[in-house]
Amino acid sequence: MEHTPMPEPMRRAVNQLVYEAVERCQEVLSYAASDVARDWKRMTLYRATDAADTMDSVAMLIAAYCEQVGVDPETLNGYLQINQQQSRADGPQEDERAHLAGLLGQAAPAGTSELGTVRMVYGRGQRQAEAAQRPEDHPEVLFTMACLHGLRAKLCDDLGSLDRFPPEVAAMARRVAECLEVPEPATA
Repeated sequence: MEHTPMPEPMRRAVNQLVYEAVERCQEVLSYAASDVARDWKRMTLYRATDAADTMDSVAMLIAAYCEQVGVDPETLNGYLQINQQQSRADGPQEDERAHLAGLLGQAAPAGTSELGTVRMVYGRGQRQAEAAQRPEDHPEVLFTMACLHGLRAKLCDDLGSLDRFPPEVAAMARRVAECLEVPEPATA
């Protein structure tokens, strides 16, 4: 296979779309962490689906390019991992219901013991629920949250918004924001 760089206009479009998706992901984290987010169910779903749709746009843009340059359709389907795709229109499935039951300390859904994948996600939910009883212990999760929140606060010139997050995230996000300079528009 020939190794050529992504065309510059396409690279910039991908960068913009990924930025938009990450911004929506930051909003999911923000609504999920905030005590003042009365409408967290609606807003986290809106922003999560916005992020997913935007990343689907990235994938389809790259897939269109692959089609145009003659990538074999079967190879392209493999790259797109279409066997993993699930439509939101189908709503939550047994995996998601089992995961939620495990997270909330509820009994495993009927039939969980016979279905390997469903049993596995139920167990994952149980482990995540146990971990939620302790302080965040994954530094990479805290760092990612702090980077996203600090970046957003700096870009919006709203460092006060960081007060609604857990203290360790807020402190780290402030340090991130302090290190950033607001980018100046590029001049031609």
